[in-house]
Amino acid sequence: MRVWVAVLALPILGGCVSSPSTPDTSAHEPVSKKTALTEAAKRAKAHADLGMEYLLLAKPSVALDEARSAIAADSTSPLGYNLMGLVEMTIKDSPGAEENFKRALSLAPGDPEIGNNYGWFLCQTGHEQDSMPYFIAAANAPLYSNPGKPLTNAGICSMSIKDYKSAEGFLSQALRIDPSNLDAQFLLADVCYQVGRLQEAQARLDEVHRRRDSTAQSDWLGLRIARKLGDQEAENRFAGELRHRFSGSYEYQLLLQGRYE
Repeated sequence: MRVWVAVLALPILGGCVSSPSTPDTSAHEPVSKKTALTEAAKRAKAHADLGMEYLLLAKPSVALDEARSAIAADSTSPLGYNLMGLVEMTIKDSPGAEENFKRALSLAPGDPEIGNNYGWFLCQTGHEQDSMPYFIAAANAPLYSNPGKPLTNAGICSMSIKDYKSAEGFLSQALRIDPSNLDAQFLLADVCYQVGRLQEAQARLDEVHRRRDSTAQSDWLGLRIARKLGDQEAENRFAGELRHRFSGSYEYQLLLQGRYE
């Protein structure tokens, strides 16, 4: 199964880490949403916010400089350490990322955004089960405005270890919270495909395609659903989409190789 991009500031990969301690489940408003009170905290937040923008622009070296500046401005800034963790995941410095995420969480226990990021780091580094408490704690934070994000990530992580029952539970909850969450709807279509509920998979994918343009991933899923349903016309249509619109994609290479599963 293709591993999906998490609902984070950016896609992340990493290496191995040690098992974490249990996260603080006392939920708080994300520190990124709080007003900085001291001059040092204001400077740190400004650098951290700017660094996140650079990270989104795929400029990790500049983001790293901003993370360092944030920590230099205020050595107690969880935002600076969180940004440092994100940058280090991007450049595949897993020990550094783990250290900085833990430092950020020690300074802002229960912070849902930092917890979500650390949970994704654990998921991507072979500690899928250890990641779940962080996603759940983030989703349960009463002042967090986007609980669907960690729930969707928990669904992705569950799918990566083929725990489709848990994945369906997390993704269904994310969709109940926010019916416009098309990422969760698409992933649920994939879950349904994986467990053989092909009609439901097709219906969910049709809903995604009704509300937004197809992607290489969604066309590939549609092709495989159609193939199992014996719908040759739909299979050919999705194959044409991949060939004409996504010929450089990983999914199109799978099609050329006949690797449907």
